[in-house]
Amino acid sequence: MRIFKFLPSIICFLLISASMISCKKDSDDETTTTSTTTYATIVTNSKDTTVTNAVTIAYANNIATVTNPYESSGVTITNTNGIVTINSTTASTEINYVISGSTNSGSVKIYSSYKFGVVLNGADMISANGPAINIQSSKKATFTLVGETNNRLIDGSTYTASGTEDMKGTLFSEGQLVFKGSGRLIVRGNYKHAIASDDYVDIQSGIISITGAVSDGIHANDYFSMEGGSLDITSSGDGIEVEEGYIQTTGGTITIASVDDGLSTTYSGTESTIDPSVYISGGIITITNTGSEAVGIKSEGATIINSSDAVKVAVSGSAAKGFKSGKDFTVTNAALTITTSGGAFYDSTDKEIESASGIKVDGNFLMQKGTITIAGTGTGGKGINADGTLTINDGTVNITTSGATYTYGSDDTSAKGIKSDGNLTINGGTISVKTSGTGAEGIESKAILTINSGTVECVTYDDAFNATNQVVINGGNVYAYSTLNDGIDSNGTINITGGTIVSSGYISPEEGFDCDNNQFKITGGTLIGVGGASSSPTTSVSTQNSVLFTSAATVNQLIHIESSTGTNIFTFVVPRAYSKMVMLFSMPGLASNTTFNIYTGGTVTGGTYFHGLYQGDTYTKASTTAAASFTTSGLLTSVTK
Repeated sequence: MRIFKFLPSIICFLLISASMISCKKDSDDETTTTSTTTYATIVTNSKDTTVTNAVTIAYANNIATVTNPYESSGVTITNTNGIVTINSTTASTEINYVISGSTNSGSVKIYSSYKFGVVLNGADMISANGPAINIQSSKKATFTLVGETNNRLIDGSTYTASGTEDMKGTLFSEGQLVFKGSGRLIVRGNYKHAIASDDYVDIQSGIISITGAVSDGIHANDYFSMEGGSLDITSSGDGIEVEEGYIQTTGGTITIASVDDGLSTTYSGTESTIDPSVYISGGIITITNTGSEAVGIKSEGATIINSSDAVKVAVSGSAAKGFKSGKDFTVTNAALTITTSGGAFYDSTDKEIESASGIKVDGNFLMQKGTITIAGTGTGGKGINADGTLTINDGTVNITTSGATYTYGSDDTSAKGIKSDGNLTINGGTISVKTSGTGAEGIESKAILTINSGTVECVTYDDAFNATNQVVINGGNVYAYSTLNDGIDSNGTINITGGTIVSSGYISPEEGFDCDNNQFKITGGTLIGVGGASSSPTTSVSTQNSVLFTSAATVNQLIHIESSTGTNIFTFVVPRAYSKMVMLFSMPGLASNTTFNIYTGGTVTGGTYFHGLYQGDTYTKASTTAAASFTTSGLLTSVTK
């Protein structure tokens, strides 16, 4: 057995002397400083293979040997010291240019009026000047990576202009680029991009490793599609950028380590035929970004995710974002893991504070099912931040942020788990938000916050739930705990028709339920709110009895309510110590014109449990004497111990 079979996994570039000097990626008029770099040899492992319609280019000792059986059929080839130029005028035959062998000063340029193929059969091409493969044809070029072969393309750090011809990368094409086969291709971009097309790039299969690029790993104009194979990119610019089209993944594996954006569509014009969206329908994606304001996956259009394959994004730059969508963000199914660690900063140009987000949406956010996990540590960071509406119908969302409020002059921004400028609606699923930084909030809507079903839990530094206009809870299991502020806070009204709700605010003046002096309507549900104070239900619109109980309380103290005939209503574990605790509770079991006793201490077993609330439990009294008693003579009863 040949040892060469074990070598592909250790094939890499060895930079022996000097390094590239980066240049700005957005400019086509770039200058670079020439450097001398020596690269380790690779085992190309060329194969004896039969290819139809073949023109062969075999390198050895920097000399190219060309076999062209189509010379009389419109294929003209010049070969000057390994610099090969092909000009094909055939209009009906799909020629396959088969390249093999090694050169450290050669290149191939192709002009063609008809689609063609390039078969890389163990080709190691290092160009001294310009691209390694330069396709000056608008026709489709299909690259086949022969199985078990290792291929490498490296461009020069300088490009000598050739009239008005465009040259943007190590492997450059004016037309479409399609990759298939099962071999390996290694590409390095010393001048600008590694792989670039003024049309589209489609990877169907193969093992492609871009080990470095001054600018983008892959740069396309019309679109980028990943159907299969594996793609590994390291770049100083974007991992993959599409200028005037979309990015779509349906399979394969993509791994990107870039300074700027990982996957990026950048068209922001008004041409309606251009779709700058990102579609993820399959494929394992792992992206790491380090640049300031970099985005893991950026779409100037919509972002649509419908895949159970893992997508992992980690960004560390200031105000960096895991995802950024210029329009709507729709999750039909997903397995997203996002990490942000960069802090906020003041943008003196835009005159506003920029902060990190796991997911930033300029339009509406919709989640149907799947899993989203977001962890942020930077100041002012957000988990999910939507400028429009935000709707979660099902799925699992876990968000943790530890960043504190960022302040610049009189401006500030606080960390938040989930935030929407429009209505925020939860119709199902399991949502967990934890924030610990100073001023950090849990779930916030700048309009109406509605919970219809699901399990929604927020443990936060500041308000756990907050809405500008209204909080509506029609069902579900809702838990709110604020370290230093309100549990559930509405700057407008609160309307509760169902669900099980436990809300814990801080000591006075913070509240379990806070809607100032606005309407607080209770027509159903089971709810307990504790804090240093509480808003009072509005009796003129409420239909379910409520009780305000005021007493001192110690942490983990049991408070038990039962009727005078011994019917168990609930037992509650006080979550923190209060010198003055105001407990608001309301549930269907609080019948009118009925006397109830309040007991403290004792023990509890069995029943259902939800964040301190026991129902259907067995309670053992510490004393047969009730701490207090009350009779529900109206919709709101107040009792003080």
